[in-house]
Amino acid sequence: MGGGSSKPAPEPPNPLMEEWRRVWGHKNKDLKFVENYQPYNEEVKQLRVLLHGPIGAGKSSFLNSVDSALQGRVTDRALADNTIAGESFTRKHRTYQFNKGGPGTFYPFVFTDLMGLEKGTKKGVCVEDIKQAMKGHIKDCYKINPCSQISEDNQNYNKYPTLNDQVHVLVCVIAANTENILDDESVIKMRDVRLAARDLEIPQVAILTKIDEACPEVKADIKNVYKSRYLKQVVDDLSAKLGFIPTCIFPVKNYHSEIDTNDEVDTLILSALNKIINSGEDYVNSL
Repeated sequence: MGGGSSKPAPEPPNPLMEEWRRVWGHKNKDLKFVENYQPYNEEVKQLRVLLHGPIGAGKSSFLNSVDSALQGRVTDRALADNTIAGESFTRKHRTYQFNKGGPGTFYPFVFTDLMGLEKGTKKGVCVEDIKQAMKGHIKDCYKINPCSQISEDNQNYNKYPTLNDQVHVLVCVIAANTENILDDESVIKMRDVRLAARDLEIPQVAILTKIDEACPEVKADIKNVYKSRYLKQVVDDLSAKLGFIPTCIFPVKNYHSEIDTNDEVDTLILSALNKIINSGEDYVNSL
């Protein structure tokens, strides 16, 4: 006759932790900063921000989300794709301005969107094209060729880039729900880009998208983003793999199915935009 008693199952670890970054309540402050921003360096008419990262990470959607947060309405100026086709939807080197107030008035920063990085050769944007874009050698609307990098005799090659043509901030966009964060091949390509930016002394920021798809607690309440143990681990893993310091990694939720903007979503986007602008401003004033 057995008299032993079974031990109770251990409690599962709490998926939430003490908040590791404080952003809530800062939306109006960040928005006011962006609205009042003007480059101190008179040679710079607009800060140039270059977005890059793997296919499907949400680069175009992040650009649209920044525009939405600034306009106070959901926009979709940069074409984004909702299917999983295994290839980049963006085909051109395309630069976007952001309307400020009435028509013809723009914020003093622009975002350049690129084809995504893909596994294998002759697929996705060439790493060398990203490097050329950082130096200002690629003209707007150049149709990217995955099979070969831009040549100096191409009509879209800018032989004599000015400071305004050059990139002032490199933004790496990565999806938080990517399996194991990133595969080895993507890491190698992205590290190559990162080291090239380092050699040019261009500041770098990482944007972590699709946080609601990656974490159930964030999907239930976006204010759990900086309490999520899972997202904190993703940030730490990303920092270890690509070398970004955690303070330069910003989790965001892009606008996807919403028809109206949301204060919490805007808060995360504007917090990231504040960092991007400050990083670019520091860079152009150090030249």
